[in-house]
Amino acid sequence: MRRDKRQGFTEAHSTGNAGTPTPGDPAEGRGGRVTEPREGKAAGSPTSDKVSTKLARIAELAKEDSSRALRSLAHHIDAEFLKEAFQRTRKDGATGVDGVGAEDYEANLDANLASLLDRFKSGTYRAPPVRRVHIPKGDGSTRPIGIPSFEDKVLQRAVAMVLNAVYEQDFLACSYGFRPRRSAHQALDALWKGLMDTGDCWIVDADIKGFFDTLEPKHLRDFLDLRVQDGVIRRTIDKWLKAGVQEDGSLSFPDTGTPQGGVISPILANVYLHEALDKWFHDVVKPRLTGEGFMVRYADDFVLVFALEEDARRVLEVLPKRFGKYGLTLHPTKTRLVHFAMPDGTEDDSDSEDNDGGNAPRTFTLLGFTHYWARSRAGNQVVKRKTSKSRLARAIARISEWCGQHLHEPIAEQCKVLGQKLRGHCNYYGITGNSGALGEFRKELLRAWRAALDRRSHHAHMTWDNFNRLLEHHPIPAAIAVHSTLRLAAKP
Repeated sequence: MRRDKRQGFTEAHSTGNAGTPTPGDPAEGRGGRVTEPREGKAAGSPTSDKVSTKLARIAELAKEDSSRALRSLAHHIDAEFLKEAFQRTRKDGATGVDGVGAEDYEANLDANLASLLDRFKSGTYRAPPVRRVHIPKGDGSTRPIGIPSFEDKVLQRAVAMVLNAVYEQDFLACSYGFRPRRSAHQALDALWKGLMDTGDCWIVDADIKGFFDTLEPKHLRDFLDLRVQDGVIRRTIDKWLKAGVQEDGSLSFPDTGTPQGGVISPILANVYLHEALDKWFHDVVKPRLTGEGFMVRYADDFVLVFALEEDARRVLEVLPKRFGKYGLTLHPTKTRLVHFAMPDGTEDDSDSEDNDGGNAPRTFTLLGFTHYWARSRAGNQVVKRKTSKSRLARAIARISEWCGQHLHEPIAEQCKVLGQKLRGHCNYYGITGNSGALGEFRKELLRAWRAALDRRSHHAHMTWDNFNRLLEHHPIPAAIAVHSTLRLAAKP
């Protein structure tokens, strides 16, 4: 496809081939196919060699011809395959509408899996409705989460394993969410490398409004038709899409969406956005750009990066039309154009996170990190990342809430749990250049703990002097940037 500056970004090739890899792209998120091992594994290595061999065979068949739909996949799912799926399913999750937990199901595991396999293969399996709960979001709203029954989770895991083996041969390198051996940190690293290579740039910071609730089953079926036409698997997926939602005792059957929280939902969401966004950007948009451009996507969170303002504005203009074709809507206030430019002089943009005044904002947030330009210790302009203000405030609020709820527990136990929470926070947010935000989180954690202990009784009087003496016997670990390149480079 030749480049024509006057040509718009059409809707052509919406379900065509993903194109060939671009050798030597400076950022992983600039297109090209994944070159990882073929097994579509969810996490870790299969406990069964037979399951591993089956997944490798599925991947091999999918890789042989990317335009061919596979019609015989369900026979790979047998009793041993379901047992592997059971092993990979979380055992500590909330129960679904039937109230059956992992321990109850495991008590008669072989018989339960045999029954599940028979119902799956014969087509008599009935997908139960998911139990919907709401969890708070940072903006004060809530996110609906669907909780399938445990048996449903096992079968969803088995089908997801098969789908992953197929689609890992198709998904582009710009996609990172809920994929084998891929992580949010890898997405952030790819974005950082791309931004450093591009320099001053323009970013479409997009937000899909209610993606998991508005995904249209008709389009999903069309997308699946391109690669998976096994009747048993497709009928089972349709049952999950039609299973319904139980909330506060009432049962409803939404016309759109897939339950956010379902085991099968991430792979279905990736298939949807692979066709609706990734391939379109790689096959249609990039060849028509005047300058350079790339994208990074983690599930339904993504950014589009352009070297030239005119390219960014043209894509931002057509993006709502592209999404509208597939029933998706961009959030009108959260989607914006960011002029990600190096600041003048010695100042940095670290405090301009909320800048949306007369000029285009100069920072953006992805996966909980605010990205901004600043000076390195050597005086060079570099892209830095820090915990976003909203994420940091939310994390501190959760710590304060926990301290208030557990203030009467033994001090040693409180210290242990708070240390675990701090390490968990650092395991995600502990990246290069974010030590300031990590230190702020630890400081507020200590402040919240002392305040809670001061309310323990009328005679507590937990002054800072008393609290510091307590910390000598019950220390809270330091806030460490565990993913810092400087720290990792210092390791022998």
